[in-house]
Amino acid sequence: MELNLTGKTALVTGASRGIGLAIATALHREGCSVALNARQLNPLYQACSQLPGSLPIVGDVSCFPEAQKVVAEVIAAWGRLDILICNVGSGQSVSPGTETPDEWQRVFALNLWSATNMVSAATEALVLTQGSIVCISSICGLEVIPGAPVTYSAAKAALNAYVRGIARPLGQKGVRINAIAPGNILCDGSVWARRLQEDAAAVTSMLNRDVALRRLGTPEEIANLVCYLASPYAGFASGALWTLDGGQVRH
Repeated sequence: MELNLTGKTALVTGASRGIGLAIATALHREGCSVALNARQLNPLYQACSQLPGSLPIVGDVSCFPEAQKVVAEVIAAWGRLDILICNVGSGQSVSPGTETPDEWQRVFALNLWSATNMVSAATEALVLTQGSIVCISSICGLEVIPGAPVTYSAAKAALNAYVRGIARPLGQKGVRINAIAPGNILCDGSVWARRLQEDAAAVTSMLNRDVALRRLGTPEEIANLVCYLASPYAGFASGALWTLDGGQVRH
């Protein structure tokens, strides 16, 4: 694609593997200077080694001071921030009905606070560039997905509400924000990679029953939509939730 992103600076959280790394790779290919954030140093450096000129920034963005530090490092290195991708998240949690207060806090920190912290920390810089934000949510925040952790579903539903609600005050400052709700995405180390190894026939049965396109998605497909939403071609898109699930949700 040619999306007029050459020369833009982008920060991707949760970028050392999976969807986050695919997003960073796609933005890099589009000509962006890309900063990758993750909590662990070695996987982050390994990811950055694949993207010449990229900037590794270690930090736990579910903690607001660390989110501020991550943004400050981007500004110190490049002097500006044009694109923020809030990708930190995890669907690993306890079975429905077994939630504890500590687990609620942990899952919300990963899937909601990580995004709200980054948006708060980056808003001033994004106003200066009239930049854009894309948050990675989930179809679990849209409808009840059988077996999905309630903690995760509630956190992603809250993230969706946040994106819709914050779009107006951000838009009045010239900053756009959107969210993508992926369905079942296959990547190295994902739950779907494990399930395919354990019982490929059950996965095929689920896809044929629940997903219109009858397949799993790829991180690259998520990344392509991220690049579009971050680009001038999506300049009138804000406060929207873009479902990318092969036709699974029924709403």
